[in-house]
Amino acid sequence: MRGAKSKSLAFTGLLLNCLELIFSANTGFSVSIYDVTSQSISLRWPKFSGASSYRVTATAVNTVGHSLLAHFSDVTIKATLTSLIPNTVYAIQAEAIDKNGIILAETQIMQSTAPDIPVIDQAYSKLSNSITVEWRAVPGATSYMLTAQDGDSFIETVVKNSPGTVMGLKPATLYRITIRSINSGGKSQPSPFRKAKTVLAAPILSVSSPSCDSIALSWKAVYMAAGFSVSLMRSDGLGGMLRENTTNTSLIFTNLDPGTLYTIKAYAWNANGMPGDDFTYNQRTIPCAPVNISIKEDKPGHLLVSWSSVSFGHYYVVFVKSDDGLEVHCNTSYTQCYFQSDCGFTYFISVFAYNKAGQSPLGDVFNYTTAPCCPSDFRAVFVSSDTVRVTWAPVRGADLYETRAAAWSTVVLCNDTAPACTLSALQCNTRYHITVHSFSEARGSNTSCAPKHVATAPCSPEIKNVSKEGLSVISVQWQSNNEDATYVVTARGEAGLWHCTSTGSSCTLTDLPCGSAFSVSAIARSPAGQSLPSYSVPLETAPCCPNDLILTQVTQSVTNISWSAGKGAQTYVTTLESPKGQAKCRTLQNYCLLGCITCGTNYTMSLKAISETGLTSSCTYQGYSSSACCPSGVKLYRLSNNGIRVFWRASDETINYSTDLHGSKGNFTCTPSTGRSHCDITEIPCGDVYTVVVAPLTDKGLKLTFCPKKIYSVTCSGSSLGMVIYRGKSNAEHI
Repeated sequence: MRGAKSKSLAFTGLLLNCLELIFSANTGFSVSIYDVTSQSISLRWPKFSGASSYRVTATAVNTVGHSLLAHFSDVTIKATLTSLIPNTVYAIQAEAIDKNGIILAETQIMQSTAPDIPVIDQAYSKLSNSITVEWRAVPGATSYMLTAQDGDSFIETVVKNSPGTVMGLKPATLYRITIRSINSGGKSQPSPFRKAKTVLAAPILSVSSPSCDSIALSWKAVYMAAGFSVSLMRSDGLGGMLRENTTNTSLIFTNLDPGTLYTIKAYAWNANGMPGDDFTYNQRTIPCAPVNISIKEDKPGHLLVSWSSVSFGHYYVVFVKSDDGLEVHCNTSYTQCYFQSDCGFTYFISVFAYNKAGQSPLGDVFNYTTAPCCPSDFRAVFVSSDTVRVTWAPVRGADLYETRAAAWSTVVLCNDTAPACTLSALQCNTRYHITVHSFSEARGSNTSCAPKHVATAPCSPEIKNVSKEGLSVISVQWQSNNEDATYVVTARGEAGLWHCTSTGSSCTLTDLPCGSAFSVSAIARSPAGQSLPSYSVPLETAPCCPNDLILTQVTQSVTNISWSAGKGAQTYVTTLESPKGQAKCRTLQNYCLLGCITCGTNYTMSLKAISETGLTSSCTYQGYSSSACCPSGVKLYRLSNNGIRVFWRASDETINYSTDLHGSKGNFTCTPSTGRSHCDITEIPCGDVYTVVVAPLTDKGLKLTFCPKKIYSVTCSGSSLGMVIYRGKSNAEHI
């Protein structure tokens, strides 16, 4: 019996390996299988030329007397053979027949039916994402397909045998469960369905230890959950179990042991009290927060944080966060940490203890404010020699600034909330130590601020004397009361500015313009700055000498002198001086008539310009020569041939003269050669009165106009010149 069964199985396997083998005798007619169930085989074939019908025969292999015959018209190209035996190999033969019943072509194929339909015994859910199915084994089935359907969606799983589990399902969801048996031939039809519902999902715990003796749990709501059950016990098995049932989504267990590992389990149940998946989590309570925290600044820029040791604390972490948001931390197994600190910051400090369980709860948060920063970039600007304005950039942490200026035993203070201060009433020419201290309400003063050495400007000099050293040279003297100072003397007036510089106690102003008024002051300069100017001393320079001096001889003994105005002059004194005498004139005008001038004489010309205050400038000009003297003894004599000789007595034989006769019948002129004292005029008309003038000629050939004019009558004797009669001086003569 066992041997026959083995042979049958071997033959069946051989047939199964040849399921797709087609015997078509090279006619091109073939059959293919497109669906197989437990009791049916569906096949198809192509149309064959000339065929009017088709005949299909299915014969069970190794089963006596079981065969199936079916006829199909020529329009049919596929068919399903039903009422077959499950898990049975069939030899299927298809024939193409013409209208006369003659077989045109035939083909054969071997195909096994699927195993019989399984029956589900039970379906249940133990996990929220799966359903487990149990059934009785089906003969010939090599595997089974489980299907879980939820509405239009379904999940399929292939398993070897019972029981089988469908995974990937949704929690708390009702599914229709079916099963199919599978062999090499195909799959059976689905079994009658069973309904099964997945259990609730497990709550996902968020666990923390807010204190060293408590554990806090929270979770999100679970779909379809009516309540939750949470249990907690020590992981080492010591002590009892704590269990809490709740409808909330959070829970706190208290009075626990610090630094101890606990195992926590939680699950949800539905309205029927059926529990769902559970969630397991291990959480250690930690250590307690460190206490007795102290903070001190052992030196500027270094913070020391210390605390008491904590039971079950393996190491500590100190967090230091500054008020600008920057945070640093320190890990240590000791009970103190050093941190770098900056001035003017507030630091918030917290200390945590750690062990394998994690971090201790947050203890007290301390704050520490460092001393305000020092204004290290302050500038000192002198407003005057005794006043300094100190400015600086605002610094972190400062609520108030104190500016201190110290020199010898003198201290000047200034307090202000603004980053500037004006120090007044300082001593000139003094070196001060200026320090700007910053204050804060939280920490007080920063006493580490370095001073800056600032020297005040020199003291104002005092002019003691201003003296005239020359025509345009002024010497100024002052009292020197500064160290390493340079003095600048300034003469200021409408004419402009003049300066002189000295490191001593005097200097000389040169090239000052004449006739100008000045205000003279002095200042002292040093690298520290410039003093206030001294009191001014008035200065007046001597008046200017007139530039354009003009002398005009009015008569033989009177000369007119005129000049341009001299700047700064009010009174003028002019003098003509020669060995023969002196002529002088004092006037407020810019001209003067000088009498008692000797003709033909060389004079020295001088002029004094005197200011309103009596300053005098002596002005010397080029020498002046008075004009030649007019000739004396001018007479007219008759000559023959109607001529007249004019005769005179010359004052100097080197002088040339010119003779003019003016009458109603004509004007006549003659000029004798040098050294002669007469001049002849011929063909002069008689019977007329003539005005006769004999005048010296200047070097330029000009006639003097102030020589006397004499009148003569020239009578006629017949047609010739008669008598020449002197009639006296002309009334037209003027001075």
